[in-house]
Amino acid sequence: MENKQIIKILKNTAKLLELHGENDFKVKSYQSAINSLERHNQSLAVMDIVELQEIEGVGKSLAQSIYDINEQGSFELFDDLSAKTPNGILEMMQLSGFGPKKIKLIWEELEIDNLEDLLIACQENKIAALKGFGKKTEVKLQEAVEFKLSWRGYIHYREALQVAQNLIESLKGLDGVAEASVTSDLRRKMEVIKPLEILVVAEQKAKIIQFISKGEDFELDKKNSGPLSIKFTYKPAKAEVNLIFTSQEHFVNDLFRTTAHPKHLNAELGNGKSLNHILKEKQYASEEEIYKAVDFPFIFPELREGMWELEWAKEKKIPELVEMSDLKGILHNHSTYSDGKNSLQEMAQYCKDLGYEYLGISDHSKTASYANGLQEFRVIKQQEEIEELNEKLAPFKIFKGIESDILNDGSLDYADEVLQSFDFVVSSIHSPLSMDEKTATNRLINAIANPFTTILGHPTGRLLLQRKGYPVNHRAVIDACAEYGVVIEINAHPWRLDLDWRYVRYALDKGVEISINPDAHETNGYHDMYYGLCIGRKAGLTAKETFNAKSLEEISKYFDDRKKSALLKL
Repeated sequence: MENKQIIKILKNTAKLLELHGENDFKVKSYQSAINSLERHNQSLAVMDIVELQEIEGVGKSLAQSIYDINEQGSFELFDDLSAKTPNGILEMMQLSGFGPKKIKLIWEELEIDNLEDLLIACQENKIAALKGFGKKTEVKLQEAVEFKLSWRGYIHYREALQVAQNLIESLKGLDGVAEASVTSDLRRKMEVIKPLEILVVAEQKAKIIQFISKGEDFELDKKNSGPLSIKFTYKPAKAEVNLIFTSQEHFVNDLFRTTAHPKHLNAELGNGKSLNHILKEKQYASEEEIYKAVDFPFIFPELREGMWELEWAKEKKIPELVEMSDLKGILHNHSTYSDGKNSLQEMAQYCKDLGYEYLGISDHSKTASYANGLQEFRVIKQQEEIEELNEKLAPFKIFKGIESDILNDGSLDYADEVLQSFDFVVSSIHSPLSMDEKTATNRLINAIANPFTTILGHPTGRLLLQRKGYPVNHRAVIDACAEYGVVIEINAHPWRLDLDWRYVRYALDKGVEISINPDAHETNGYHDMYYGLCIGRKAGLTAKETFNAKSLEEISKYFDDRKKSALLKL
């Protein structure tokens, strides 16, 4: 089991202990141990109990718990706490901005144990009367509940893809299953997925039904299943799954039909015909053949949203979408200098081993004290280490960067003489996040206008399925980036995927370059680049428009020229 999975169980245990009124010392001991484990580089799965006890904050009891999680996927205390906690309370504890103590108060004082009743209580002003709440907190809670309910049942694309790949592998291992492919939103690489849909060609559906019915990880939805599809829940991920049956003869047509957004299928293409009409005329051998029937070039599945791609196809101008092989370097990454898990050298070596030409290190700046942000003297120390590593790892290069906090007035949190020491600056908002649109937009634009800002980081601060981003005027922000020559990142972390692909297209039309950045806090985080790439491709992003598709020579010159320009403006 991976460290992050173990730590997640321990974090949930700490929250449940607090919810059920366990003494503060025990809760704090868990939290202290979790902090140590998050900084621990070695795999916990390969450590024995004695070795686990040597980790700071991990005593004998917790070491045994970690060992049990590795062996069994859970441990006794967590199972006991979960068993005596209503499912609705567990869901309430996922509300952004509301910890176990507040949920406990609502549960005990108002006997509310589910989101639906909690929403009603907010609407009836019952929450504001509770000790420690008030009207503003009630409004914030209602917004959080409404957000949670609106996305109930959805899972992140990364998780959905992993579940689907495992399911397809299992299905193809069953007798009589000839084909199985992801389709619908998952095949179009949407950010969040519900339901997860798989198209299946199977001679004996009964074997698949038996496989689902007997599997411990599956809960069959008999009521909504039928001869054409099987619906079930994959319990470990709480993912709703829909297996759609077809025949070998109809596979291509059905894959095309179930993949595309209705707007793509039903758009009139001339002579009163649509792609939907074309599908009814015959069974095709390939999706390329379907598009050829309307004199279109092939349109990649992720583009089939019924937006800009049909006009491109009519004009024979489908862009050559960016590929992973086009990316030459990785920017916006963190090391142990701030809140990263791996050292600067480890981050650099792994990046080089993956075949990239350069790495941009951009640890948190001094305002982010919660993330061990770098004071000026530590900036100097890190830059000295970067110079030493560059000599050792050449021709691979580490660029000296920083993720500088955008302050309330839009200024960055270092003086100009410090900012000019960096090769590049990622400017991001981390707090406060409660702003109206005008305030947030002006704050971003002021930062964009700073001549040392190279890249605008996670422009809305959203966390998919967890919290909304702060409201911004996307067009005004993108226009400012175009005016000041600032690159916008697609933050590739699967919980962010920010800038949203719908606005990436507008940015590209305005000539703004896009950087696909993993915001990696450990070496494995580099692999999240793929999810950012998917988002870019949905907007029609090409290698030429991708900032980190520049070669080492090209991006070095870009950074040098931009710094010279910034210095002239001082």
